This record gives sequence, C-alpha cells and structure tokens, in this order.
Amino acid sequence: MVAPNPKLLFANTAVVPVLTIERVEDAVPLARALAAGGLNVIEVTLRTDAALDAVQAIAAEVPETVVGVGTVTQASDIAFAFSAGAKFLATPGTPPALATALSKALIPVIPSCATVSEAMALAALGFSVLKFFPAESTGGIGFLKAIGAPLPELSFFPSGGIDAGTAPAYLALPNVIAVGGSWMVPKDALAARDFSKITALARAAAALRR
Repeated sequence: MVAPNPKLLFANTAVVPVLTIERVEDAVPLARALAAGGLNVIEVTLRTDAALDAVQAIAAEVPETVVGVGTVTQASDIAFAFSAGAKFLATPGTPPALATALSKALIPVIPSCATVSEAMALAALGFSVLKFFPAESTGGIGFLKAIGAPLPELSFFPSGGIDAGTAPAYLALPNVIAVGGSWMVPKDALAARDFSKITALARAAAALRR
C-alpha cells in the first residue's frame, strides 16, 4: 500500500507557501490572505508548539485552502497531523522506518530526498512525487536537471532557500511539479499582521506557472 498520489494537490498551483506559525491567532487570517492572492495549497511546518492547532483552525475555518503538515520526522506525527485535519504530509528527510509508516498513510505524502540514492529508495517504495530539500544548498537546479534523465518517472517539489527570483528557473524544469517557499510571508509583515502585503506577494507568486 502506498499513500494517495499527491499530484492532484498541484493541479492548479505551482507555488506552495511553507509556513512556520508561531501564534495560532495568525493562522486563519494568514491562510485567508494567501488564498485571496491565489495560493490555496499551504504547508504548515511542525516547528512550533502552535503548528497543529494552526492546522486545525485553518482546516475548520478556511475550507478553500488545502492545508498540509510539513517537517514530519517521526511516525507519531502522521496520526497527529491527520487528526488536526491535514490534507497532505511532507518530510525534511525520510529514513526507512518513516518511509514505511508514510506508505500506510491515508492522505497524500511527499517524502523528502537529498540524494539520488534516497530518491531511488523512495521510488522503490512506490512514491513518485518527492520533496527535494534543502534545495538550494543541496545541488539546486543542477541536481534536478541531472536526476531527470536516469529517473524520468519521478516528479519533484523542491523547497529550501527558494525565493521569487529563483522559483521560475525551478518551475521551468520538466520534473518539477511545484516549488515551496516562504518569501510571500515576510516575518515583519506577519509580525505586523500586514495581511494586505502578504496577499499582494501571494498574487505575484501565484502568477508563476510551470
């Protein structure tokens, strides 16, 4: 058994905001601001105590947004994310035990790789869409170009260090299905709750296409 294929998640988007939410009260207005700008698939990382509560709030109050959980690092995270309402899961790396647990998930999974061997191991388990993280410091566009010929069946969701300037070059690659980034949610704008600025940056990001 392999978790549902995540390709449908990216059918109408090429950019996925990767969010670290410190305050639960920011979750719903942030998701609404991003959706207003055309970005309605988001990944909330499990890097703060507020993360799962933020996911739960977004899932309940912003139905137009597909909210996923990132930074899944252990099998127990899967059940917590699912219970919070996550619609997909993503990892920063995927050791064998975690990969096995993810293959049994009931929602789409984007397991991460940083090497060709890791990509091949995940492909052998039936995963066809992989996160490439941290993209910019692990070979970037050159890695994805090189891996395309020997592993043409794989699609990638690169994330880590990508910004508005580099995203178009990633999206031009045939094996890149979408990119993840946080540039559309500047820390100062979120701290000031300047959601109109976030919507404007989201609108520019949403205009990027594969």
